[in-house]
Amino acid sequence: QEVTRQHKGWSLDCVVLQNLVTKYNREDIVEPPPEGVYIYGLFLEGASWDRKQNKLIESRPKILYELMPVVYLYSINSTSGRDPSVYECPIYRKPQRTDNTYIGSIDLDTLDYPP
Repeated sequence: QEVTRQHKGWSLDCVVLQNLVTKYNREDIVEPPPEGVYIYGLFLEGASWDRKQNKLIESRPKILYELMPVVYLYSINSTSGRDPSVYECPIYRKPQRTDNTYIGSIDLDTLDYPP
């Protein structure tokens, strides 16, 4: 609602969350973004993140959890559906994946594998 009020002509029904995985670590961020939020402290389980190509890849040997770079979360005005070429990655509050610990999801690009 707050974002919709800031932008003239935006309908609340058409506002969707969009994300961008940055190449930054938490320590590299010194000020907030002009709009949206930075998220840090997310871990990947069963996959890894290629920082050079900014894509999701197969997990590295003997590494169960990998720290994600900072994710920039913001809103856009869109009536189109989700992009089928990206992986909709769920976010959980705790390693135990249940409906009670589910927070939401972010879109991650994949390198060589379909989502």
